[in-house]
Amino acid sequence: MTKFEEMDADIFCIQETKAQDDQTAKAVEEIKGYELYTTSAVRKGYSGTAILSRKKALSVRYGIGIEEHDQEGRVITAEFEDFYMVNVYVPNSGSELARLDYRTTWDETFFNYLKELEQSKPVVICGDFNVAHKDIDIARPKANYNKSAGFTQREIDGMDRFTQGGLVDTFRHFYPDLTEAYSWWSYRGGARQRNIGWRIDYFLVSEHFLPMVKDAFILPDMIGSDHCPVGIITQ
Repeated sequence: MTKFEEMDADIFCIQETKAQDDQTAKAVEEIKGYELYTTSAVRKGYSGTAILSRKKALSVRYGIGIEEHDQEGRVITAEFEDFYMVNVYVPNSGSELARLDYRTTWDETFFNYLKELEQSKPVVICGDFNVAHKDIDIARPKANYNKSAGFTQREIDGMDRFTQGGLVDTFRHFYPDLTEAYSWWSYRGGARQRNIGWRIDYFLVSEHFLPMVKDAFILPDMIGSDHCPVGIITQ
């Protein structure tokens, strides 16, 4: 049994495929019983997201309707009967924080997009948000604060906007005090073996969808990437 089959999820969201749509389709062609929705960046070998769903979506939207952002293939929104499933790969602020200004704008624009969706039905957002929200979400907060991409105050403020604006971090809802719960580790210095990690992958849900969520989880022992899977279990 493959790891994919072992997880047996109804919906899989994949970020940073680094592939064009046809390449993603080729890579998953042996997976049966799922609808595939994929989007890619104009720049080849960069970014890209995909959704695999057992149930066919009522509608699918690629991007957030703004060309500056959509050319990087970062967002897919699949509409289902009771919610929107939004798969996102949030921009990394980059080395020396070269894209921090862009990232800050992106966070606000994406939040506004989600609030527009919420006017119709609840949203479930899965993705690599490229930010450790609180000190508890990063192994070495003092060493990284306002120095490393993913733990600057501006990025933290962006995450605050989501969690204070009607979206719930499902993992922290169920496990508010759980430490050393990370979803990404650097390839350098044996970080994963030593669990020197960051929690930068999230499931956020609309507040009125929260009663549908039974649990949230992180699977740190599932290898194959510098990230590990995260997920939620719904009613």
